[in-house]
Amino acid sequence: MHTSHPRLPGELSFMVLIVAFSAFMLWASYQISKFESISSAGVFPMVCALTMLVTGATSLWKTARTPLVLEADETLGQQMVRKVLPLQLVLFTILIVIYMMALEYLGFLLSSYLFLAASMRLLGSQKMGLNLLVSLGVLAAIFIVFQTAFSVVLPEGRWIGPYLPEFLK
Repeated sequence: MHTSHPRLPGELSFMVLIVAFSAFMLWASYQISKFESISSAGVFPMVCALTMLVTGATSLWKTARTPLVLEADETLGQQMVRKVLPLQLVLFTILIVIYMMALEYLGFLLSSYLFLAASMRLLGSQKMGLNLLVSLGVLAAIFIVFQTAFSVVLPEGRWIGPYLPEFLK
């Protein structure tokens, strides 16, 4: 059973982006082998991208036909910003960018520890001591699995790396 709902602010724009991305992926997958044969390397990616394009276009058509209902005292742009880009999402995205940049200078261990603790706080946890403890435990588990079990070399960081004990390298 399908129940219809009013179109949300930003929903039509999102569907247009999905269709554009699907069309690009279809073109990119075609460039792999130019559909030389049914068993060529690009066939499976083309089938997947074509499926994405068809379903995306169908959803775009349905979305475009659905009426947009705006809440009182707000423009479409204001509602889109409030619903699609809430402050917490914007701040978390900024936190991820800072984490990615910090990896080079602080290394995996310190930057991941700070990221985990800060993200738990940002997402609503009020118990900072518990956040720090959970971050330490999660990071220790990740370190043990990747460093010892999989032998993955984790970034040491320019500033911290030279001072790390040997067992953490």
